[in-house]
Amino acid sequence: SIGKDMYTIDKQFEFEYGHRVWTQTLDERFSLDNRCICRHLHGHHAIVKLHLAAKELTDGMVTDFKHLNCFKQFLDDVLDHRFIIDEKDPLFLLDSAIINDYIDHGFYRTVDLSTLSIPETLPDEIKLSVVEKYDSFVIVDFIPTSENICKWLYDIANEMLDALNVYVSKVEFQETPKSHCSYEE
Repeated sequence: SIGKDMYTIDKQFEFEYGHRVWTQTLDERFSLDNRCICRHLHGHHAIVKLHLAAKELTDGMVTDFKHLNCFKQFLDDVLDHRFIIDEKDPLFLLDSAIINDYIDHGFYRTVDLSTLSIPETLPDEIKLSVVEKYDSFVIVDFIPTSENICKWLYDIANEMLDALNVYVSKVEFQETPKSHCSYEE
């Protein structure tokens, strides 16, 4: 945790993503209706703020902001315009006949596109659409709520930046302009 005598910095990143909170339930006393719209496939413009701390400065800095390009590259290459889906989501499980194998990336998996079982009788444009669908999946082992995505990004950033001798003190995650969460240890 951040104590006294700590230097802190933060940097903001943005990306587009889709998800589905397939377990959503509501208490009508507070929500005023029972419409579980987050169960639908939908997307967001995410804003992530990464907070870093260090007891001592290196070259007068917690770290150079350019060192955070690796985190930005992860967001751009892995999450931007992708669909974060829970491996236990019933909609995802429906696809198990088409998906034969996965590629494990540590914090997430992707579909091994070379092993898809696409019927040869399908027209080429439909085959391409099937490949594009599965190419968009980022498969996780949690329900992709804002809170869980925030903690996941915290863990990823901590692992990525560990060798810099900086501490990821907090991650803030904005799903919509009015809906935010954060995670810190």
